[in-house]
Amino acid sequence: MNFPLYLFIAVVITGIIYVLNRVMTLPKWMNEYLGSFFPVLLVVFVLRSFIAEPFRIPSGSMLPTLHIGDFILVNKFSYGIRLPVLNKKVIDVGDPQRGDVVVFRYPRDEETNFIKRLVGLPGDKIEYRQKRLTINGKQIDVEALGEFSGSQAGEPGLLADMLEEDLSGRKHKILWDEGGNNAVFEFIVPDGQFFVMGDNRDHSNDSRYWGFVEDRLLVGKAFFIWFNYNKGSFNWSRIGDSII
Repeated sequence: MNFPLYLFIAVVITGIIYVLNRVMTLPKWMNEYLGSFFPVLLVVFVLRSFIAEPFRIPSGSMLPTLHIGDFILVNKFSYGIRLPVLNKKVIDVGDPQRGDVVVFRYPRDEETNFIKRLVGLPGDKIEYRQKRLTINGKQIDVEALGEFSGSQAGEPGLLADMLEEDLSGRKHKILWDEGGNNAVFEFIVPDGQFFVMGDNRDHSNDSRYWGFVEDRLLVGKAFFIWFNYNKGSFNWSRIGDSII
């Protein structure tokens, strides 16, 4: 469902009724049940389109950074101001940086939103072998932190090694599953595109398998966890955490 388009249409229709009611007498039901929603819909539309948009994490591909059931906020202007619905950038604000956690429209189905960590910038040579990431000939440093159990993160069957990875001075946690995929990948990132990976490296459907993310598909930068609810349970400790 193209929610931004439907929201835009709702704003236009209720806005027309709202304005017409100021210059002529409309049926009471039309103003009360349609026109009265215009201010609320307009505020939601502006906030969602230009400031921040909420998303819910449905899978464990970004563990341990993001848990299943996390409700997050995404900064919509980090990478530029875009026209709603058309998603066309009209004002440059900033460029994506290596290490950002980004929401984007899935290249193979642009109606679906994905969230991953931005690993490769345009022109980068990316290698991944024996579960180690190499960027432009430099192997990325990792530090072992012990075991991670998915039982507290919505993935009760997951037991993996947790490590801290240092992407150009930006440290974050990742998972290695010893029984996971040990395939070798090597890419050069094209101009205007990005290479993304999940922090749960052996359980993530990402750029290693379906390619790069074009700049036009970027939705924004994830920055805040405001709630967590999964399978009838609340995890209050997740509320208020920053996303790094």
